[in-house]
Amino acid sequence: MYTVVKDFLGKKGPSGYVAGLGRGATGFTTRADIGPGRDFAGDPLLANTEDNDDEEYDKRYGDDDTGLFASLPYTKEDEDADKVWEAVDMAMDERRKKRREKGEKERLEKFRAENPKIQEQFSDVKRKLAELTEDEWASIPEVGDIRAKKMKKQHKMDRFTPVPDSLLVSARQENEIANSIDVKGGLSTATSGIMTDLKQFGEAREKVLGIKLDQITTKQGSGSQSVDPTGYLTSMESLIVKSDAELGDIEKARQLIDSLVKTNPKHAPGWISAARIEEVAGRLKVARNVIAKGCEMCPQSEDVWLEAARLFVRDFNDVLTKKPEEAKLLLANAVRQIPTSVKLWIQASKFENDAKEKRLILRRGLEFVPDSIRLWKEAIELETDEEDARIMLAGAVEAIPYNVELWLALAKLETYQNARKVLNKARRNCPTSHEIWIAAAKLEEAQSNESLCDTIIQKGVASLAQLGSGMDRDKWLSEAELCERTGNILTCQAIIRATIGMGVDEDDRKHTWIDDAKSCVERGSIHTARAIYAHALQTLPNRKGLWRRAAYFEKEHGSREEMEKVLEKAVKYCPQSHVLWLLWAKERWMSGDLNGARSILSEAFNSNANDENIWLAAFKLEYQNNEIERAKVILEKAREQADSPRVWMKSAVFERQQGNIEMAKEMCKIGISKYKSFDKFYMILGQLEEKTGDISAARNTFEQGMRNCPNSIPLWTLAAQLEVRKDKLIIARSILEKARKLNPKKPELWIEVIRLELKGGNTNLAKSLLAKALQECPNSGMLLAESILMEPRQTRKGKSADALKRTDNDPYVHCVIARYFCFHSTIRLFWQERKLEKARSWFTKTVAIDPDNGDFWSYFYAYEKAHGTPEQQNQVIEQCIKADPKHGELWQKFVKDDANRNCSIKDTLEHVSTILPSFY
Repeated sequence: MYTVVKDFLGKKGPSGYVAGLGRGATGFTTRADIGPGRDFAGDPLLANTEDNDDEEYDKRYGDDDTGLFASLPYTKEDEDADKVWEAVDMAMDERRKKRREKGEKERLEKFRAENPKIQEQFSDVKRKLAELTEDEWASIPEVGDIRAKKMKKQHKMDRFTPVPDSLLVSARQENEIANSIDVKGGLSTATSGIMTDLKQFGEAREKVLGIKLDQITTKQGSGSQSVDPTGYLTSMESLIVKSDAELGDIEKARQLIDSLVKTNPKHAPGWISAARIEEVAGRLKVARNVIAKGCEMCPQSEDVWLEAARLFVRDFNDVLTKKPEEAKLLLANAVRQIPTSVKLWIQASKFENDAKEKRLILRRGLEFVPDSIRLWKEAIELETDEEDARIMLAGAVEAIPYNVELWLALAKLETYQNARKVLNKARRNCPTSHEIWIAAAKLEEAQSNESLCDTIIQKGVASLAQLGSGMDRDKWLSEAELCERTGNILTCQAIIRATIGMGVDEDDRKHTWIDDAKSCVERGSIHTARAIYAHALQTLPNRKGLWRRAAYFEKEHGSREEMEKVLEKAVKYCPQSHVLWLLWAKERWMSGDLNGARSILSEAFNSNANDENIWLAAFKLEYQNNEIERAKVILEKAREQADSPRVWMKSAVFERQQGNIEMAKEMCKIGISKYKSFDKFYMILGQLEEKTGDISAARNTFEQGMRNCPNSIPLWTLAAQLEVRKDKLIIARSILEKARKLNPKKPELWIEVIRLELKGGNTNLAKSLLAKALQECPNSGMLLAESILMEPRQTRKGKSADALKRTDNDPYVHCVIARYFCFHSTIRLFWQERKLEKARSWFTKTVAIDPDNGDFWSYFYAYEKAHGTPEQQNQVIEQCIKADPKHGELWQKFVKDDANRNCSIKDTLEHVSTILPSFY
C-alpha cells in the first residue's frame, strides 16, 4: 500500500501555485520560472503579510538579542554594508520626496477646504472692522444675555430659597440666656431648671466696684486713704493676666535663677535676672528685695546698682519729678562703693531736679574720674553762664589734653588772641588732628585774613603728611564741602587749592578736576566746584575746553558778571579760540550791550582775521539788529578775507531773504564753481529755480548735486519731493531707489519713500517697504515710530511696547507714544484713566533725550496748551528757549522760510504747535 506512487508527483503544478501558501509561505521568481510571483493585495489570506514584513524581519533577523543572527559578531564589513544600505535608502527617499510632499500638501489643502477654522470663516468680516467709524465703535452695545435678564426680572418674585437650619439655630441662640459657664481650667456647670443671666453678673460687678470707690472716697476725707482712686482703674487695666503656660515658664526660670545665685552669689547678672523675673511676674516688691540682696552680694558691680535704681522708680508715673529718696540713697551708697563709675554719677545727677544739685554731683564725680569726657560734657552743658563754661572747658582740656572736641569748644568761647593760643596749644597736644588746622583757618577767615587761611591749610597738610596721618584728596574734598555748608567759603577754597592736586597724574588733571566739579555740583556744593574750576584754570590756563566749562558753570550757577569775567580771562589766555570770543560777544549782546558786542568782535578780528566764524557772527549781529547795509558790507569783506563755502552760502541766503533772487542764484553758482562738493549750494539753487518756475533747471541742478554729493541725504530728498509736487511719482521712486542703493541703512530715505507711497494711496506697498526698512535698520527709532503710526489703533499699544524694547532711549519712539496717549480721539487711555501726569512724563523724557529737535518741543507745548496750567506752559517755553533747538522737520521748515526770519523761539513754538499732524 505504501508503494503506490501519487499521480501528481513529478507533474507540473497549476498556474500561480506556490508551495506552502496556506502555511504563510511566499512565492519568488527566477530567470527560468516566471509566473509564481503575484499580487497579494487582494488575497484575504495574505492581506496582512506585506504590512508585517518589516516587523517580522526585525524579529527574525534584527540586530537585537532575539534575532536570528544575534549570536554572530558585528564586524567592520557589517558596518560598511549597513552604511551602504542606509545611503541607498536615503537616495531613494530623496527621489520620492517631492512627490510625497506634493501629495501631503494636496491632502492638507483639501482637508482645510472641507474643514475651515472659525477665524478663517470671519476673516472678511474682520477686515471690514478697519472701515468702522468712531461713532460706530462707540455705539457697539455691551455683550450680555438679554433673554436671561428678562427671565430673571419676570421670575424674581417667584423664586424661593430655603434657609439652612444652622442659620435658624444661631438666630435662636443669640436671643436666649446662657445656662452654663465655661472657664478655662474649670468645669462647665449647669443647674437644671435654673436660667443664669450673665448680663446681671456684669451689672452687679459694676455696682460692687462703685461701692468700693465710694468707700475709698469717704475715707479720704478722714485722712485714712489706702488706695489712690485716680490710679486705681489704671492699675487694674495694667494688670497682665498670665496663662498657665506662661506661669509655668516663669516658675521654671525662677528655679533656675535661684539655683544660679545660690551656687554663685557673687555673679551679678544672676541677681539682675532674678529681679527681672519677679518684675515680669508682677511682684515688684519681691524684685526690689532681690536686687537689694544683689547689691549686698555684688557691691562692685555697677550694673546691679543701676538695675536697683531703675526698679525703685519704676512705679512712678512722672519719673522726672517724683524720685523716691530710697533711690537717691541707693545711688549714694553705689558711688561710695564704686567711685570711679561714670554711669553711676550721671544716673545720680539725673535723679536730682535742681540744676545746682546736678552740678555738685557731677563735679564730685570729676574729682574721682577727672579723665572722663562724658562727665565733663555733662557738667559743661549744665553751665548757663558763658564764663563758667569757659572755666570748665579750661579745666577739661588740662585734665584731658588729647581730646580735640574740648579744645575746639574752648577756642569758640575765647577771644581772637586767646583762641589762637588755645589752638596752638591744642595742635601741640594733638599733632595728628586735621580739625584743629581747619578750625584755625576758620578763625582767621572770621577776621578776613584770606592769606593766613591759605598758609595755615598748606602748613597743616604738610605737617600731617610728615607725621604719616595725612588724609587723601577725597576726604579733604569732603572737609571742603563741610566748610561750605558752615559758611566758611575762604577756608573751603584754601583746602581745595592745597589738596585738589594730591595723587593726580599730570596727564589726567583736567578730566579728574572736571569730574570733581561735576560731583560737587550734584551734591549742591557750588562754591567748592567754583574753587576747583578756579584752581584748574590757574594751573592749566591754555585749555580752551576748561575755560568753556567754567563759563557755562557761571552761567548756570553764578551771575552774568561772573561769566563775563571768566570769558575775559579766557580770551587772554586762548586768543585763537573763536568759540570763547563768540560766547563772550553773545553774552554781551544778550545783556543789551550791542556796542560792547561789536567791540568784542572787533578785538576777535585782530586775533582771528581769517576765521569765518568771527565774520559770520559779526554778520548775524548786524543782520538781526536790522543793520542790513552793515551786514552786507561784512559779508563782502568776509568773502574776500575768509573765503569759505559757509560764507558764500550765507551770502546767497542773505540775497534770497532780501528778494534778490538773481543775485542769490549767482552766489550759488560761484559757490558751486569753487566748492563742488558743498551740497547746500545745489539745494538753495534748485529751490530758487523751482520758485521762479524753471523746473527743468531745478532738475538739472539737483541732478548735478546728486552726482557731486552722492552722500547728501537732504539733496536726494529735495529732488524726490520736487517730482512729487509735479505728480511724477515714478521718477521720484527711481530717485529714492538710487539713493538707497548709494546710501544703505539710512532711515531718512526709507521714511521718504514710505510717505511717498502713502501719498499715492499705496498702503500695502508702504507697509511692505516699512517691513524691508526695519530689516535693514531694525533699531531705527524713526522707522519704529512710523510703524506705530501705520498700525491700526487696536494694535498700536503692543507695537509701542515692542518699539520700546528695541530702542533704549529714542526720542522719536517716546514722542509717538506720548502722541498716542494725548492726541487719540476716542480711545484716550491716559485721559480716560486720568493719568495726564504720565503723558507729561513721556514728553519730558523726549525733550530730555533730544532737546535740539523743535518738533518735540512743539508737541510738548501743544499738550500743555490742551491740558496744562499757564505755569506749566510758561515752563515749557522757558526750557525751549534755553535749549534753542535747531532741528526738526516742521521746525526747520518754518524757521528757514524767509518770511519768518525775525520770529523768536517763542513765536516759532506757538506757530509750529498749531500745524502738527494728528496721530492718524
